[in-house]
Amino acid sequence: MKEYILKPTADGSVTLYVPEMDEHYHSTNGAVQEARHVYIGAGLLHYIRTSYFGDESAIGTQSEIQILEFGFGTGLNAFLTALEAERQKIKIRYVALEKFPLSQEITNQLNYLPENSVLFQNLHSAGWGNPVEITPYFTLQKLAIDFAGFDFPSKYDVVYYDAFAPDKQPEVWTQELFDRIFSAMNQGGVLTTYCAKGAIRRMMQQAGFVVERIPGAAGKREMLRANVLRHAD
Repeated sequence: MKEYILKPTADGSVTLYVPEMDEHYHSTNGAVQEARHVYIGAGLLHYIRTSYFGDESAIGTQSEIQILEFGFGTGLNAFLTALEAERQKIKIRYVALEKFPLSQEITNQLNYLPENSVLFQNLHSAGWGNPVEITPYFTLQKLAIDFAGFDFPSKYDVVYYDAFAPDKQPEVWTQELFDRIFSAMNQGGVLTTYCAKGAIRRMMQQAGFVVERIPGAAGKREMLRANVLRHAD
């Protein structure tokens, strides 16, 4: 069983440190700030601006956004996405993959936006396996599964790639996996990750993505955003 140590970050929120891996779940420069920048701003909101949702004449052509997250972790990305779905009044169906779910004892100690603590705890108390409607705008399906074991049963619009760093978990940063992700995404889809390594960018490009290096979250110069500009085969 992994040991988890609660660590404060620069924006007042907390992250988890895993001594066994010498790795944090989020940036120590700000857990909430990083998640908002990398996944909400550069991912979800970018998709909304550049897709059907950004075109008033096309309202109603897409009933909901399909999001796939690699690494549910503390639930922070899902939590901020659920809040954004409510704010935008857009329905989101969110699938999160996590091989090592955290215990309730740990998630109860996380202090993400205390004014919305009920929503946060509802995300963690939701059962694993089947979709659960958390709010009228947000449906969550958590799967306790290894990334390589996921069979991509649907097509996705937005992918949050939030696995541990490539030097900590190289087995989940592979060409085969990025090929499969690209094939499972809709045209106009976007994948974001905090990682900016050249080797990862090249894997994404080989898979078929058009990849941008864009400014990273606080303390990190760059991150990657990968776009699907043609229909995946």
